[in-house]
Amino acid sequence: MKQKMMKLTSRDIRELFRTRLPNIRQMAVTSTDAVAFGRRLTEALGLDSGRPLSAEAETISRLIRYDGQTVREASADRDVTIETISLLWRFLTDRCRPDEVSVDFLIDIYQQFEALTTFTPELPDRQRLVRWMKRWDTGTDPRIVRMRAANRQRIIDRLIERIDTHHSDKSRYVFPADADMAEKRRMVEEWWTDCRFHLAMAARSLRELSHLMGETLSDELKDIYHRAQKKGMPVFVTPYYLSLMDISGNGYDDTALRSYVLYSRELVDAFGHIRAWEREDQVEEGKPNAAGWLVPGGGNIHRRYPEVAILIPDTIGRACGGLCASCQRLYDFQSGRFNFDWEALKPKETWDNKLRRLMRYYRDDKQLRDILITGGDALMNRNGSLRKILHAVYTMAKHKREDNRSRPAGDKYAEIQRVRLGTRLPVYLPMRVDDELVEILSEFRQKASEIGISQFFIQTHFQTPLEITPEVVSAIGKLHGAGWTVTNQLVYNVAASRRGHTARLRRELNKIGVVCYYTFSVKGFEENHAVFAPNSRSLQEQHEEKALGHLDDDKAATLVEALRGGGSPEKTLRTLQRKWQLPFLATDRSVMNLPGIGKSMTFTLAGIMADGRRVLAFSHDSTRRHSPLIAHTPVVYILENKSIAEYIRQLCDMGESYADYASIWRYNSGRTEPRFALYEYPRAAEEFTAEYSNIACVPPAGHSPYIPHAS
Repeated sequence: MKQKMMKLTSRDIRELFRTRLPNIRQMAVTSTDAVAFGRRLTEALGLDSGRPLSAEAETISRLIRYDGQTVREASADRDVTIETISLLWRFLTDRCRPDEVSVDFLIDIYQQFEALTTFTPELPDRQRLVRWMKRWDTGTDPRIVRMRAANRQRIIDRLIERIDTHHSDKSRYVFPADADMAEKRRMVEEWWTDCRFHLAMAARSLRELSHLMGETLSDELKDIYHRAQKKGMPVFVTPYYLSLMDISGNGYDDTALRSYVLYSRELVDAFGHIRAWEREDQVEEGKPNAAGWLVPGGGNIHRRYPEVAILIPDTIGRACGGLCASCQRLYDFQSGRFNFDWEALKPKETWDNKLRRLMRYYRDDKQLRDILITGGDALMNRNGSLRKILHAVYTMAKHKREDNRSRPAGDKYAEIQRVRLGTRLPVYLPMRVDDELVEILSEFRQKASEIGISQFFIQTHFQTPLEITPEVVSAIGKLHGAGWTVTNQLVYNVAASRRGHTARLRRELNKIGVVCYYTFSVKGFEENHAVFAPNSRSLQEQHEEKALGHLDDDKAATLVEALRGGGSPEKTLRTLQRKWQLPFLATDRSVMNLPGIGKSMTFTLAGIMADGRRVLAFSHDSTRRHSPLIAHTPVVYILENKSIAEYIRQLCDMGESYADYASIWRYNSGRTEPRFALYEYPRAAEEFTAEYSNIACVPPAGHSPYIPHAS
């Protein structure tokens, strides 16, 4: 039955209700309408008995309660009417119009009722998880290192040809007139270790992308890129990252690499009318953003939470080392604010003055104690620019601390305690981590520690263990040597969501001292349709895979103490993983970014649409502080952009077995995991004020601006 589930027709499902769930069908055909059907279900299943309900019964109860309701769906900001039980009643009583309900809807709703009569499946054990993990290759495997060395030589041949025929007199990468092929190869191999070379030689067109991929792009993908270029959609993939891919088709599974940088048809179709998922990123001077915060105009500061605000400099740091196909700021590429025109993005003379004004925002805010420098990409900043930015942060933090000396206890402002750099360059271009950068980071950490800053994080983004190469291992080691903690944020797309893939990634990151931080669900807009993995799969991974690396409170405390002790993160993570006999250390938590509000994985299934997509009712993360505005939006409704059945079919097309994912239908209710203790802010002293500044909304009467951390 499991293997046949995804091949069922509506007639097959009608027969399943007749033979396996005859009581449900009988209640439908003897009910005068959907409301009566809901009442019959409620009575027969004891949903209103007042006794505790099983998770399966609670799901049915919610679907009945929501039936007929219209909710405001947050991603598209539109009304959505939920008719799950009504659609089922019409189907079972032959009142459906042709094609009114999809097979995907019928499979999902059948699974919900069947769950009432079947045993909960056993959770996978460690042995099964290890089998899943072993399926996935890592970029440090000698066999793959050799294959990529051959890729590099092939790409170097193409780059030599390109430099010979299309070089610019202004380029630093030009061959001497008398250079022979051996000399040219030697020069390009030397340039290969320079991140600027890869940025200069990145594929910016379908023609160049095809050349660097050995003319192996499919006709379908070529058509997608032809359409992308006609729409003005930028193309940008570096030679280094392209060298990680397997063009032979039988060396290793590089789907996770390709799906992250190669475009889908849905993405190209949507380009030009992509909207900001994070509504707080849309700022008008003098007006609060969607989270209620007042921030300076110009797009340099983004803010959602009381303690942290993102800084996006007016520098080359506004660009990236590649264009990620599921980037949350793709809407900015439409306007040209984010691009790959290095000259246009060079800091203007006015930037230094503007930076000082932006730092004043942090200094004068009563709650800000965390600055996340990103972009774009923080390490796209040239070393000189990054040094200036970090010096400005240091000066601001120092002054903010000094300002508190004249303020009485209870009125002091929160002081800067954490500095973070958001970057994917350790993955996209590990050669960016040069000696000068390490010196800048080390010097900043030393002097910032003297004024009370105690947390220094590099937030990077590994998507697959295939991205962990010898070059990456070296770069991460250098960042650790500068005294910064490297953490990882994974985008949980379809390729990354295959069984054991994320578990293997955690294990390989632990080996090089990277601490896992977030596992993000993909945003649900249509441009992400091809890569979207339903939140139910994220919950399934959390409970059935990540749980096998769970740290209890004592283990978590031991790990945090060891990491803060200043020793080697690589040695610390490896030693404790072996001591505790865990497949990996599960320090990350699964979340979805809710439009305008914040991260959460606390949700319940509210409805299933006729096409099989689910409507989820999200609540806020109760383990952290939020803007007071959340008191006015206690529930956020999200309509996922893909049905679970469609997602499973994608997995099967990738060679996965449906049986491995069969329990996914039961994950209908989630709760946000607590943050790993390493990521908690140092406890603020009681002398700091509880008042807000730079906010246009105030808490309702009796509402505390602080939400206590969950135990």
